[in-house]
Amino acid sequence: MVPTNAKNTSHDSTPHVSDGKKVRLLLSAEQIARRVKELGAEIRAELGDKEITLLCILKGSIFFTADLARALPGPVTIEFLGVTSYGNDIKSSGAVQITCDLSSSIEGKDVVIVEDIVDTGLTLAYLKRVLGARKPNSLRVCALLEKPAGKSPVRPDYVGFEIGDEFVVGYGLDWAQRLRNLPYIGAI
Repeated sequence: MVPTNAKNTSHDSTPHVSDGKKVRLLLSAEQIARRVKELGAEIRAELGDKEITLLCILKGSIFFTADLARALPGPVTIEFLGVTSYGNDIKSSGAVQITCDLSSSIEGKDVVIVEDIVDTGLTLAYLKRVLGARKPNSLRVCALLEKPAGKSPVRPDYVGFEIGDEFVVGYGLDWAQRLRNLPYIGAI
């Protein structure tokens, strides 16, 4: 698939901030699929045959979590946590907000937080503090993308790809709720 200009394809005629913007391919669907399989193998090798609870950070990690779950042999459960720090902007607001809490306890479980992207580390630091207080047996982080190393004070345990300091969309990542459904990751 070749990236194209983003367009408002809904029946709503109201212009959207992403309309007409060019999306430049960064990571193809094939590159992503290959790396997700490798991440699954790395996580399973480290955690052995323990049941793993993947904690999907909504909404951006939904596709990554689904693919990662399929790449993990052995017992896996999935939990969801809604968190935002961007709203509809392309820069973090600096305030992390839980929009949807867990449906069950993670106490005593081996949890892997599944994040779409680590940028400033603000959300990740917040999540590690809040979720650590819920007493999981172990708490690790798997991020599909990480922006320039050293920018975040908190580092993921597993990283799919390091990318430049640019705004990215696709494979779950959005711009004001749009462009999540692209099968690749592109930069605007």
